[in-house]
Amino acid sequence: MVGALALAFVLVIGYVFVLAPPRDFPSGDIISISQGASVPDIARQLSDALIVKHPEVLRFVLRISGAGSHVQAGAYFFRTPENALTVAYRLAVGAYDLPPARITFPEGTTVREMALRVAGALPLLPAEDFIRAGKPNEGYLFPDTYLFPPDTTIEKIVATMRENFDAKIRPLLPDIRASGHSLGSVVIMASLIEKEARTTEHRRLVAGVLWNRLALGMPLQVDAVFGYIFNRDTYSPSFADLTVDSPYNTYTHVGLPPGPINNPGLNALNAALHPTKTDYLYYLTDRNGVMHYAMTYAAHQANQAKYLR
Repeated sequence: MVGALALAFVLVIGYVFVLAPPRDFPSGDIISISQGASVPDIARQLSDALIVKHPEVLRFVLRISGAGSHVQAGAYFFRTPENALTVAYRLAVGAYDLPPARITFPEGTTVREMALRVAGALPLLPAEDFIRAGKPNEGYLFPDTYLFPPDTTIEKIVATMRENFDAKIRPLLPDIRASGHSLGSVVIMASLIEKEARTTEHRRLVAGVLWNRLALGMPLQVDAVFGYIFNRDTYSPSFADLTVDSPYNTYTHVGLPPGPINNPGLNALNAALHPTKTDYLYYLTDRNGVMHYAMTYAAHQANQAKYLR
């Protein structure tokens, strides 16, 4: 009997001093474990964050469990105090205790803007890394609401968004073939329309104007490209902006820009595919957001004098 009590006492003392969580365990904290971090570094990180009392114990448990070299990177949510055995188990299997990250990308969002949303929802994924991976896919990352698991990677996010684009564009492929335009041209045009007009009616009219200008060999003179060129949201470029040396400058270069300036949604894609047939060659948006169209440059100048001065 005395022996059993002594054993129980030793076990209790061992738990309290070795396995039990610290008294000031930060319940409700989220701890991010970086990809490729070593077990000693992880143990020290969790000890410094007061998740475990003794980093050596956590390292020992991970080693004898065989999970020492297979700790899952990611963001872990510690809702309530947990002992070292539980913490080790969670690290080994990737039990993050976090819901999927819900990220919404509005129509017309650029890769750079998407990167900020990703980094805000998933702090382990730097915005700069997302920009590098996403830039080659500008225009083809479909704007939508997504649920990503806490352990997702930038490559998986980009692949998921690209797959969604492919699924959404598939029903439009017959119309694209019938239009005589390539998929790339339609996506570029849709990205311009996305920023130039807000309603379906005006988007289709703007599409008609821009396709007309392309057919006549006129420069598109789309102001929205300058936001993309300078990485800022500007639709009133200065005279200096109009001369910037960039292949995206639709004032100094004839034809479509070399690539999309954002990631357009279905409405803009459909407008690019089904433009309103019109004789208009010019348009502008007045200070109240109302759009005005003209068939001649003289009429366009009259609209400028009337609505913009």
